[in-house]
Amino acid sequence: MATTRDEILGALARLTLPGGTDLVSADMVRALTIEGSTVRFVIEAATPEDASKMEGIRSAAEQLVSALPGVDKASVILTAHGPAAKAPEPPQLKLGRHPTPQSGPAPVAGVDRILAIGSGKGGVGKSTVSSNLAVALAKQGRKVGLLDADIYGPSQPRMMGVSKRPGSPDGKTIIPLQAHGVTMMSIGLMVDPNKAVVWRGPMLMGALQQMLGQVQWGKLDVLIVDLPPGTGDVQLTLCQKTKLTGAVVVSTPQDVALIDARKAIDMFNNLHTPVLGLIENMSTFICPTCNSEWDIFGRGGVAAEAEKIDAPFLGALPIDLDTRLAGDGGTPIAAGDGPMAEAYGVLARRFIEGGMA
Repeated sequence: MATTRDEILGALARLTLPGGTDLVSADMVRALTIEGSTVRFVIEAATPEDASKMEGIRSAAEQLVSALPGVDKASVILTAHGPAAKAPEPPQLKLGRHPTPQSGPAPVAGVDRILAIGSGKGGVGKSTVSSNLAVALAKQGRKVGLLDADIYGPSQPRMMGVSKRPGSPDGKTIIPLQAHGVTMMSIGLMVDPNKAVVWRGPMLMGALQQMLGQVQWGKLDVLIVDLPPGTGDVQLTLCQKTKLTGAVVVSTPQDVALIDARKAIDMFNNLHTPVLGLIENMSTFICPTCNSEWDIFGRGGVAAEAEKIDAPFLGALPIDLDTRLAGDGGTPIAAGDGPMAEAYGVLARRFIEGGMA
């Protein structure tokens, strides 16, 4: 004798669910059909998440109905009424806010030394020197961070070959990126590269505080901060709010650049930030065809300035096409081999031997 619909539902009503209810009273039994000695029905949960936890209930219901008189086979399917819940959106990190009050210069957690790489004017290759110095130091076994603090004109993402947006697990902590052995962070990774950053001073100051204090830099021997040109809000904030080891000034040798470099040096002195040395960039051009040298921007001006202010002259770097191409391509020339990589290697060793890195 074939079983009836009421007998099947009566049996399922005895199957208790977590919470004390049952499949029938919870109205979860759907599409019940009886075809001879075969019974088929669907258990419909409220959500896919609920359904994923009910395999034991499904199996028990199938066994329970299969044991009824007149039933040779029971087929039970689990389904869900609603769509799967959307995964929670990751916390959104907002970079750029008004600065938070500080009682004085603060260290950066886990960082032994912080070097500001500055210049009086733009176009002297300060960012190129910063990225290549960072890579050269990393090649010599130092744990190095690179912070691109040029808010209006960030160039390190391009020079270091990174474009991924840094993550934030909680909307506060910033996870920096890794490139060529260097831990790096730039506001250029947080904004549309084709959009201008139109911020007043307080926003710049707040963003710099965030990139120093909220980035998980980890354990670093040295953090290199690539400053914007000039003597403005970013420089003031860095020197007044951060415990700096000191500053290094990059300049080309011609008088126009040195005039502004002197202003940068004066700024660091007024802010009680030690000037650890000067670097002359684009000091000469070596012709790739005839191997003759041309002093396009003059030569020796930075070394003379270093002697005048009694600061170390850290080295001279030539103007070099391959260096420019490497930076545009996202792999600093210091990451490879050749004369320029060796020049940056020599510079890095001077930093290490001088206790700056």
